[in-house]
Amino acid sequence: MMNEFNNLEDLLKQTRELLIEKENLSTSDIRMYNPLVLAYIGDSVYDTFIRTMLVSGGSIQVNKLHKRAIKFVQAKAQAEITEELHNILTEEEQDMVRRGRNTKSGTVPKNADINDYRYATGFEALIGYLYLIGNTKRLMEIFELIAKMDRK
Repeated sequence: MMNEFNNLEDLLKQTRELLIEKENLSTSDIRMYNPLVLAYIGDSVYDTFIRTMLVSGGSIQVNKLHKRAIKFVQAKAQAEITEELHNILTEEEQDMVRRGRNTKSGTVPKNADINDYRYATGFEALIGYLYLIGNTKRLMEIFELIAKMDRK
């Protein structure tokens, strides 16, 4: 599985470089992004990780892949993951989760508890932030911890 993580890490680095070089963004610029923007990109990065992780387990039916992915990507699962990761997050990372959690999205979740939805937004904001500042090493550490979590 580590090989798949390395391939994903390379992909993340390459796509991030396209954005950062084009926009000439600094870490402080990225830190000032609206947390919902960070969550928007974080959702995509996290989804790519989950799909890559699941596919690396071997060829199975897409329906089964989807059902397994839901155990990681639904708001309740992301809220639980955020809680499980809390103690290993740095103060800066916890602050990013808090900013994302406290941002009013203007939408009401259809299939999720509002608290789970807010924590999921905080989690996605953290993922987006780490991705955009180029801290792929830390992002991959977090992804490896998530991959080891039992999501039944």
